[in-house]
Amino acid sequence: MRQLHIDLVSDIACPWCAIGYARLLEALQQLQGKVQVTLTWRAFELNPDPALQPEPILPALARKYGRSEAEMEQSQLQLMDIAKGLGLNFSGMQRRYTTNTFNAHRLVKWAAAFDKQSALKLALFDAYFGQAEDVNNPAVLLNAVQVAGLNPAQAQQVLDSEAYADDVRAEEAKYQEAGIQSVPAFIINQQYLISGAREPEVLAQVLEQIAAEITES
Repeated sequence: MRQLHIDLVSDIACPWCAIGYARLLEALQQLQGKVQVTLTWRAFELNPDPALQPEPILPALARKYGRSEAEMEQSQLQLMDIAKGLGLNFSGMQRRYTTNTFNAHRLVKWAAAFDKQSALKLALFDAYFGQAEDVNNPAVLLNAVQVAGLNPAQAQQVLDSEAYADDVRAEEAKYQEAGIQSVPAFIINQQYLISGAREPEVLAQVLEQIAAEITES
């Protein structure tokens, strides 16, 4: 079976990142027996300002994209429909606030030692998009840790320290220098880039093609 490794550059506050991962899982179902994939989550911050003051998402997005709040509301509804079809809970999509995700990324780095990155990432996606919770709030983060099957006391020690802070910053700088300006970004075997949340059928086809090219080279 052909082996691939994916570095998935993403942010917890990015709805397309949650959708992109769910579509990847569907693509891998289509590739069963053909391609085997390992995955590492890589950090990217949509709102990197640690002093960010949270504000309601619709006016924040309207200002960012130069569109009306009504247009942004419609756009969010479309994302909610896509997410529902993938089994994702985006019911809190329009009630959420902007947030900084640096500490959440630190915990995702920590979770790698327990092979729980994906479980924690999914718990954080659900907290933010499903429950409209602040994923910069320590209590919310610790609840996500528990949902993911990790130890909240150990996670608290991470939050109380500067653990993994340099790792997250270095990772973000690395991918920015590599030209990653939007997420999700799927980097395959450190050679191939797939940008955006492609449809599962398209993603499966591209991954199979990449696997074939690597095998032939």
